[in-house]
Amino acid sequence: MFNPLTIKLFNLMTTENQNPISVDTDAKASINASHDNATFDWNAFETDSAIYGTDTTDYVEKYDQTLSRIQTGEVLDGAVTHVDKREVLVNVGFKSEGVISRAEFNYNPELKAGDTVEVYVENAEDKKGQLILSHKKARQLRSWDRVNAALESDEIIKGFVKCRTKGGMIVDVFGIEAFLPGSQIDVKPIRDYDIYVGKTMEFKVVKINQEFRNVVVSHKALIEAEIEAQKKDIIGKLEKGQILEGIVKNITTYGVFIDLGGVDGLVHITDLSWGRVNHPEEIVKLDEKINVVILDFDDQKKRIALGIKQLTAHPWDAVAENIKVGDKVAGKVVVMADYGAFIEIAPGVEGLIHVSEMSWSQHLRSAQDFLKVGDMVDAVVLTLDKDEHKMSLGIKQLSNDPWENIEARYAVGTKHTAKVRNFTNFGVFVEIEEGVDGLIHISDLSWTKKIKHPSEFTQIGEPIEVQVLEIDKENRRLSLGHKQLEENPWDVYETIYTTDSVHSGTVTEANDKGAVIILSEGGDGFAPARGLVKEDGTTLTNGDVADFKVLEFNKNSKKILLSHTRTFEQAKPQEESNKEQSNQEKSTRDAVKQIASQVEKTTLGDLSELAELRAKMAKK
Repeated sequence: MFNPLTIKLFNLMTTENQNPISVDTDAKASINASHDNATFDWNAFETDSAIYGTDTTDYVEKYDQTLSRIQTGEVLDGAVTHVDKREVLVNVGFKSEGVISRAEFNYNPELKAGDTVEVYVENAEDKKGQLILSHKKARQLRSWDRVNAALESDEIIKGFVKCRTKGGMIVDVFGIEAFLPGSQIDVKPIRDYDIYVGKTMEFKVVKINQEFRNVVVSHKALIEAEIEAQKKDIIGKLEKGQILEGIVKNITTYGVFIDLGGVDGLVHITDLSWGRVNHPEEIVKLDEKINVVILDFDDQKKRIALGIKQLTAHPWDAVAENIKVGDKVAGKVVVMADYGAFIEIAPGVEGLIHVSEMSWSQHLRSAQDFLKVGDMVDAVVLTLDKDEHKMSLGIKQLSNDPWENIEARYAVGTKHTAKVRNFTNFGVFVEIEEGVDGLIHISDLSWTKKIKHPSEFTQIGEPIEVQVLEIDKENRRLSLGHKQLEENPWDVYETIYTTDSVHSGTVTEANDKGAVIILSEGGDGFAPARGLVKEDGTTLTNGDVADFKVLEFNKNSKKILLSHTRTFEQAKPQEESNKEQSNQEKSTRDAVKQIASQVEKTTLGDLSELAELRAKMAKK
């Protein structure tokens, strides 16, 4: 069993980087002498009396003075003595070296023996007598002060990129997880963040939130100053119209950013090509080298406007010379709108086909009913403005105008089948064929039905038989009729329903004003309320069948006025009329007799009275 002093002496002689303790000559001689004896005195060796004598205190004190005095929780600087894949050994001047996991130094892959690192003493001596240290905890204890100091002094620090996160990267800086925004990685847009994971890079601390202890760092800030100096030098040499070579740096929906060698310029989507461009990716690719021309630049804002299409002649300059109004052209539908379609007949040369020029039909429809993007179409040039680079085209002009020989194909009196297109209060608009429309007036729908609105008679989209009544070629409209396809029943009714004739009918639609009477011979008439009174004083109601006398017949207005009451009141007025005439005649005779009997007795005064009497009789 070795005593502690012997163990300390052994460690002292075998441990590297320890200052050797001088052992006096007598002790060494005593040890050598003990080996020469045949019998080893273990008791003496255990008590150190054979080596040191009876008092070892001086030697223990001398040994303890060679060791560092450390305490748990203390932060020290130590020297790296060994580095492998799993562990890092650090000498802090203690009796043994401390062991730290290699993972705590991932941020510094260049760590090597001889480097000085800060460590935190977790345990001065564990059960195995091992010194336990932590580099991570030491960094964390000092990191916040160091980060704040780096921000104040604008110091360049190193950090280890741990992983990706939303919008950027997580960087280990002094043991603190700092945020590196994607926009602060480099001056150019980064397309692949993963290539930075696991790398150690230099950064500047740009923002600290003291309350939430958040740190934001930037790598871009290290190179911006140099880039700004390059920009000023490059912009100072720029001229409008100058042609440069650049590299496609970034592509957006509105344009392309070109790297001109330290300064960026923008090619707007409208300056990529003379033709229509839906997305810049149709024209250029990332990292592609292309030539651009400088359109404009701003020294103050350091903005440079570039163009690609300006490197070629405008296509209108060549195409317009070979096109004139009336020519037939072919092209591709590139853009659709409700009002028409844009047709590209050559790159950068487009014409508009308005929806009204797509069909001879006068029914306003959307252009999508006729064409779609990508369709190849033939068209006729209707108008051409070379100065404004505008052209209007038409499709319907490729077919004959249906109104050219309208009189021959749809002569007055001919019968046709049409399609109901629309209603108005006064009639129905129909289409006989595409481009040929007509109107059926509400009065020409039926001979007998009283129609308040055309929707009571037909429906939109339904076929209807018509007869051409009139042609208005100038306004491209036909006057049509439906009832004319049948014989006019009022011509027959005129011979049947003569005034004072009596006919059987059924009461319907009775109200306070009267009732509609459906006549047995056809058609219907109207009887006012006073004409519905029966002989017994009651009134006819819906469903009653009775005789009705025709009081009035009007063919033009299609009106038949009836009365049931007149059928039984006819005799009474005649008798009263005859009696009144008889009374008048008797009165006249009596008056004549009276005058004759008094003729002989009359005087001049009487003659005047007689004259008055005769005048009264004559008046009667």
